[in-house]
Amino acid sequence: MSSRKIALLAAFIANLIYGINYVVAKGIMPDFLQPRAIILIRVFGASLIFWLISALLPSDKVNRPDLLRIAFASIFGVTINQILFFEGLNLSTPINASIIMVCVPIGVLIFSKLLRKEKLSFVRIVGIMLGTAGAAMLILNGGNPDFSSNTTLGNFFIVINASSYGLYLVLIKPLMMKYNAITIMKWVFLFGLIGVIPFTAHIALQSDWAEIPLNIWLSISYVILFTTVLAYFLNNFSLKRISPTANSSIIYMQPLFATIIALLFGKDNPTLEMLVPVILIFTGVYLVSLQKKKLIVPIQ
Repeated sequence: MSSRKIALLAAFIANLIYGINYVVAKGIMPDFLQPRAIILIRVFGASLIFWLISALLPSDKVNRPDLLRIAFASIFGVTINQILFFEGLNLSTPINASIIMVCVPIGVLIFSKLLRKEKLSFVRIVGIMLGTAGAAMLILNGGNPDFSSNTTLGNFFIVINASSYGLYLVLIKPLMMKYNAITIMKWVFLFGLIGVIPFTAHIALQSDWAEIPLNIWLSISYVILFTTVLAYFLNNFSLKRISPTANSSIIYMQPLFATIIALLFGKDNPTLEMLVPVILIFTGVYLVSLQKKKLIVPIQ
């Protein structure tokens, strides 16, 4: 398997994890923990794990200018991203969040053009449009979104979260080409932890941790080990070999993964209407993930 295919597989697995996380995270809050308490334990746990792994493996020495760049990227990739995702999901619904998050590749495409001066190709733009349409259709097939005034603030938080994560992917890409993924992740989460502590520590200290049942602790463990440590690592690993736009386009697979899981567990039944969005998603992801030399008709 080529390194590019491995990178795409890593991004696929990361988005499968993210797809499951919408339901898992929503089950924790607000009945057992407030969003910012989850954020603190999530970022602290991930930072600890990445530094422990780094201690066991050969590590790159990061120069000071790059440390500042990592710290800046962590503001968008951890601090803003984490706080606004969980606060937004708490005030909104999983289906709203999943619809809004499929806009991440659009943000990545814009930031790549503005910050990295990447050419916007007609093929890639069409791919993003097809993937967005397919993902939205598949999500809407599973239920009705709620964009009433009750969810307005939560939806707004998720929009900012999606934009912030898109910017993070563009900012971290050059650094991923210079250092290994574990080195980048340990610093990203250390700086991210410093960033979230002022906003989360007081909430975490007020939480009744002793009253949390075992099944919720298992959900919290999933959020830390899979959604944070493994998914972040896989996404950043894939950035070494594919562009931020191609990486982010895999997010279109999240509703497809959720649908497949629902079918496997008998929560849904396959219908003919599912075929069209699935085709759109696969076509969109394929077009966006094409290597640059295959992309044609550049738009200046």
